[in-house]
Order: sequence, then C-alpha cells, then structure tokens
Amino acid sequence: MDNRMNGAEAMVRMLQAHGVKHVFGLCGDTTLPFYDAMRQLDHGITHVLVRDERCATYMADGYSRVTGRPGVAEGPSGGGATYILPGLIEATESSYALLAITTDVSVGSYGRYPLTEVDQEALMRPLTKWNTVIRRADHIPRMVRAAFRAMTTGRAGAVHLGLPHDVQSDPVGAGDIWADPETQTYPAYREAPAPDAVEAAVEAILSARRPLVICGGGVVISGAWEALRRFAERLDIAVATSISGQGALAETHPNCLGVVGSNGGTDETWEMMETADLVVFMGCRAGSTTTARWEAPKPGTRIVHFDVDPMVMNANYRTEVAVVGDLRLSLEKANAILDARGQGAETFGGAAAVAERKRRKFAAFARLAASDEVPIRPERVIAALMKVLPEDATVVSDPGTSCPYFSAYYQLPRPGRHFITNRAHGALGYALSAALGAWFGRPGSKVVGLMGDGSFGFTCGELETVVRCRAPITYVVFSNASFGWIKASQAADRGGRYHNVDFDRTDHAAVASAFGVKSWRVEDPEELETVLGKAVVHDGPTLVDVVVQPLEEARAPVRRWMG
Repeated sequence: MDNRMNGAEAMVRMLQAHGVKHVFGLCGDTTLPFYDAMRQLDHGITHVLVRDERCATYMADGYSRVTGRPGVAEGPSGGGATYILPGLIEATESSYALLAITTDVSVGSYGRYPLTEVDQEALMRPLTKWNTVIRRADHIPRMVRAAFRAMTTGRAGAVHLGLPHDVQSDPVGAGDIWADPETQTYPAYREAPAPDAVEAAVEAILSARRPLVICGGGVVISGAWEALRRFAERLDIAVATSISGQGALAETHPNCLGVVGSNGGTDETWEMMETADLVVFMGCRAGSTTTARWEAPKPGTRIVHFDVDPMVMNANYRTEVAVVGDLRLSLEKANAILDARGQGAETFGGAAAVAERKRRKFAAFARLAASDEVPIRPERVIAALMKVLPEDATVVSDPGTSCPYFSAYYQLPRPGRHFITNRAHGALGYALSAALGAWFGRPGSKVVGLMGDGSFGFTCGELETVVRCRAPITYVVFSNASFGWIKASQAADRGGRYHNVDFDRTDHAAVASAFGVKSWRVEDPEELETVLGKAVVHDGPTLVDVVVQPLEEARAPVRRWMG
C-alpha cells in the first residue's frame, strides 16, 4: 500500500479494512473520484450498479439482514442523496446496520449555489443513528471507524457519510488506514444484562399461570434462537412473534404460536394474547402492529421486557421487570439461572395450548387454500409455495397483499432470518431490490421475492440489474389491479367509499420477459403449483404473475378488516 493516497482511495481502503465485500450504488458527477478509486485499486469489493438509489439501500438492507454484516450503499449528490432516504429510515427503525455514502459538491463551493447542493448532514439527521459530512480528507479513516462503530453497537441502525468532491482528491496518509475487527459484524460489543434483573425476570415468569413470550426482530438480530429454544422447551412456554420476529423459533416448533397482532395474526393466535396473565416482550418494542394498537395485552397484565434498547422500557406498558442487554446474553443468563436451580420440569402447558390453536387456524386455512375460486385466493399461493420451496429458502416480501398471508400461514421450518419484510415504514417497491441484496449475501439459498402489482410498478426497472447479475431469484406478483391495502381499508373503515385506488391491469409477465426474465402469468388455480415449481428450479431469474382475489373481497389476516 502506498504511503500517500487521495480521499477516494482512502474511503475504498477503509471499506476493505472493515471487511466489506459488496457495495450497491449508482454513479454521478460527484462520484467520479470514488469510482476511479474502485476501478484502479485491488480491494476484493464487488460493486453492484443499480438503477435507482432507493434500490441501492434496499439491496444493502436485505444483504445486511441475512449476513449480520453492515450493508453498504452509495449514491451521488442532489437527487441521489434524496432518493437514498427511504432505505435509511427503514434500516434505522428496523435495527439493521446500513452505511450510506453520498458524494457531495466540493466543500469549497458550499454556499455558492453549485448544481446539486443540499445540506446532506441536515437531510440525513432524522433518519440515521449517526451521520456526518467529512470536510477534511485526513478525517476519513476515523469517520469511517466511527460510522461502523455507531451502526453495529447497541441497537443497530443506518449511518451516513457525506464525501465531498474535493475531499476525495485531497491527500491522506496510509498509516491511519485500519479497522476495529469487532465492528465488521453486528451486534458488536454485546452488552450483558444486570444479573439481578434477569433473576427478577425469571422469578416473575415462574410466578405466572398463563405466560406468553412475544419475540420481535431483536431475537433474530442477536442470533438468540438457540437460547430461546432451550428456554421455551424447559418451561414449556408458548412463544409468539411479531412479523419482524419470525425466525426467533422455527415456526414448526411445538411451542411456536406464530405471528400475533393486527397484521398476520389470526383470531386463534390473538386468544393467547388476550388470556395471558404475563407477557414477556423479547426484542420487541410492543408497537401498534404487534399489539393491534395496544388492544392487548390488556391493562393490568403483568409485563416483563427484554431489549437491548433502554428507551423501549415502559414506553407503552408499565413494566414489572426490565432487562436491558443483548438478547442472546440475556437468554443465556436466564438459562444459567434455571440450570443453577435445577429448573427443567416446570410446565405451563404451552405446547398443548399452541397445538390446539394451530389446529383450528390451519383447518380454516386449508379450506381456503384448496379453493378453485377465480381470481385465485392468496391462501392458495401460500400453500403452493410451502410445497415447492426448499427448507433453506429466503423469502422477501413487500408489506402489501403478500405479507399478512405469508406471515399468518407459511410455516418457516428453520430459525434465523429466512423471512424479510420492511415492517418499520412499509415502503412499496422494497422486495424486488432487497431480494437481490439477500441473494448476494446468501447465494446458496433459494431467494423468493413477493409483492403486489402496486409494488411491482415502483421498482420494476431493477429487473435489469437482476438479469445482469444473473441472480436466480423467483418473483411472485400478487396482481389485483389496485393499491389493495388501501382499497381494503376503504372497504373496512370508510364503508366501501373507494377513491383513486384502482389502476389498469398490466401483464407483469410480459414486462419481466422484456427484461430477460423467464416469466409466466397464472389465472387458473390448477396451474399454480406446477408453474411455481418450474419457476423455483429454473437456473436464472423468474417471475410468476398471479391474478389474485382483490383484498377488499378477501378475509385477509388483518385484524381491522376482520371485525
């Protein structure tokens, strides 16, 4: 490595030092020095050219979720910086490590009305965990280290670095090019809980009669699923999840109730929320979706809360015991306390209670999934996917039509992050791009992207990127020719007074085929499973456009529509 380099080269070397293997981004005038450095240096980083800066951050987000390593996205100044915002707020609120690098106009031209000038630091501040615009080249190494430290420690989130054009050309000494290896993955520098807090939490749980554990995404992010499995089995306690918490336990596990709440929950799973005398939130913020706008747990229900973020404690419910610390360390400590007591025979009858509710839930699902109705019922799509997808598949869904059906009825056979959806802010167009990021992060897994036709219209141009990358992703479009979630809400909340939610039907298979994607359009339910099977095994990108029942005519597992 040369003794001197410029700022752009220093940025590339710092990414290399932090173990970065993929960067998703889009070129611009202010990016020229950075791209030149990427081209000239031997760094082992694959740069993936995208067609939209939003999609760069969505790809980095999906990559981060399956690898446990920070995802990196980059884009130019001006419009590029503004386009990158949706992915930042999603990663921050969903607690995933994502680094956005936006190049900028030269520091020397600030305030002189240069083309594409915007106050990037002010723009990014509300959406990130940490951010700065670097104004001196010799600050680059320590600012990159600070960015990795910020996004990987505590509750993970997105960070932003602004890299002005002139700073990219100024000199940097090679002696400061180094990284803290601990911050190459996350959670970094895990914080152990206070032992007395875990002891008090165990005592509270053991004193209950009908406890219910509700796991959020924090359990999966922490990699705590094995500690959770042991905890659940030894106490025979029922474990529910939020949508983000799917994968905390394998959903085929006898103690796993499945998703609860207003989206993806069902009447059968909601019963256990309403009847629990003690609820244990684990890595779950107890927000509006999981609790159906705080309809349950009901006032007076005892609450125990485990989370890495002290700010969530007592935010929505008066908490009897708060355990602040990394979820894996906290659950391992709880198991050690139970070990010391010889505790293993205590039973809450969780598996039996879960089995009875699952029996009723899936009996109702099976009737709908077997329907030959046209348009095709979404339940039938989920049932077909369960038959054709391998156990280690990674499924990415937009938050619209596909998400509640998948979350309610698909049974993830393995713990860990095998289902991804952008639940924090729910931007449409996420799944198509995030699926590609997930594939780069986990190329050995079959990756499937689910979306409605509204979402398809947001980012279908990114299919060119998928084809160029030769990614064997299968996309399934739930086509109902409307912004179905809003239309169903107008049916439920506004007495069917529909306004500006319908659009013309598009042949999405034909659109995808024009990009070079092997595609099918399915209207006959008898053809569905066969076509999905062909799509999944095809050695290349595929898309299945399924004409499905409109949401406003369905009985989707969304609580406010089922009242």
